[in-house]
Parts: sequence; C-alpha cells; structure tokens
Amino acid sequence: MSISKEIKRITTNTLQKMKSQGEKISMLTAYDFSFAKTFDGAGIDVILVGDSASNVMAGHETTLPITLDQMIYHASSVIRGVSRALVVVDLPFGCYQGNSKEALISAVRIMKETGAHAVKLEGGEEILESVKRIVAAGIPVMGHLGLTPQSIYKFGTYTVRAREEAEANKLRNDAKLLEQAGAFAAVLEKIPAQLAKEVSESLIIPTIGIGAGKHCDGQVLVMHDMLGINTEFKPRFLRQYLNLNEQITGAVQHYIRDVKSNDFPNDQEQY
Repeated sequence: MSISKEIKRITTNTLQKMKSQGEKISMLTAYDFSFAKTFDGAGIDVILVGDSASNVMAGHETTLPITLDQMIYHASSVIRGVSRALVVVDLPFGCYQGNSKEALISAVRIMKETGAHAVKLEGGEEILESVKRIVAAGIPVMGHLGLTPQSIYKFGTYTVRAREEAEANKLRNDAKLLEQAGAFAAVLEKIPAQLAKEVSESLIIPTIGIGAGKHCDGQVLVMHDMLGINTEFKPRFLRQYLNLNEQITGAVQHYIRDVKSNDFPNDQEQY
C-alpha cells in the first residue's frame, strides 16, 4: 500500500518519505473551501494556495497584484475544507523580496491567520536570507525555481527557462542552496526535463514539477487548467482532465431555457 493511502495527515516528513520510497507526490492548486474539500476527499497529497489566484480568481494578467491579505483570505477558505492534505501558501510578490524581516512577518501572518502548514517563495540565492529566517522560526518553506511568474517583467516572456548553460548552472546551485537553507521541497517550473531529472536526483528533498518532465518527485497543475475551466491556456505540459467550461455552459443554458419556458420550478420543486 502506498504511503499516502496509509497516512491520516500529510506532513513535510511524509513527502520526504514518499521521495525516498519512490512514490510520486500529487499537488493541485485550490483557492476556496468547496474545491479544497473535494480535492482533499479525492486523496490529493498537497494543495497549493497559489498566487495564481490573481489570474484565475481575480482576472489579473499577472500574479503581481494579489496582496497578502487576499492570500490569507483564500488560504483560510481552503484550510477549512482540508483534513488530510498538506496546505502550502504562496507568499505574494513584494512581501519577502529584499527584506528578510518583512518575509518572516508575512510568513507568520499566513501561518497564524490561516492555519496553513507551509509557505512557498520564488527564487534562489536572492531570497536565501528570507528562507533561512522563516525556517529558523519553525515555518516550513517550499522553494520555486525555473520560471518564476512573480519575475515575469524581468524575464519578459513565459517561455522555458534554463535552456542556456549559465542559467541551468544557476538553477542547479540555487536548488542546493535552498536545500541547505532548510527548504522541505522545491517546485521546478518550465525547465528542460533532463535538467529537472538531474536536479531531482541531486537533492535529498523532493521536487515538484510543472512543465518539467516526468522525473520530478511530484507534479502540480493549476486546477482551472486541469479541469478545463480556463480554456485560453493550453501549454504543452498541460493535460486537461475535464472540460468543465463546456459542461457548465451547457448546464447554465439548460437552466436559462427551463426558467424562461416556466418548466423550472415544477410542481414537485415548490412548497
């Protein structure tokens, strides 16, 4: 039997055991109580309260506008629906870069006000002081390397990262630095599969891939992409498991027809 089926509550220690025993880690984003409860009941290992809420929940073009207060609201909603999964919350742009004291204050607020289990930060060497300070306070930290959406204006594009040797070397180094600083896992986003394999094998901590191939220790997708709620975003790495947009549209149109034809509510649907 797999570890994740035996365990009542997934912890950072569980993920470490899963890596050492070769069991892959499943991770999805969620932003509200209802979906979190459904995903948790389905057996997901990790729920990420992503700053992608800025895009999929609020309609912003990038992840930059979302605030710490908004992340706390989403994370609090998610945690109330979860009894088993590990819940990780993104520290949003501007509340940890360049100031490790502010990073710790932000992380403490998330942990105290939401009841979540860990935080996630984007970047490597540049944010190392923040990672060390948060870990020293007893808060688990997940890293995030490769394509880091909070740095989109620096990159200027959402294309694959670390194709060039210099950037690949920096990523290798950053992954090791994050591990040494006490991070319990690292997301690898949109990097060549071979590099992700090499990094995953070089680390003791688990890696979670998104657009980084099959050799990572786990995988994460944004729920709106995976469930086909968002129909505009179709990168190569995405496998769409449902077309909810189509199904919801059909259901709503059916409801509209029933209301307008006076078919709903019928005699059995009234008091």
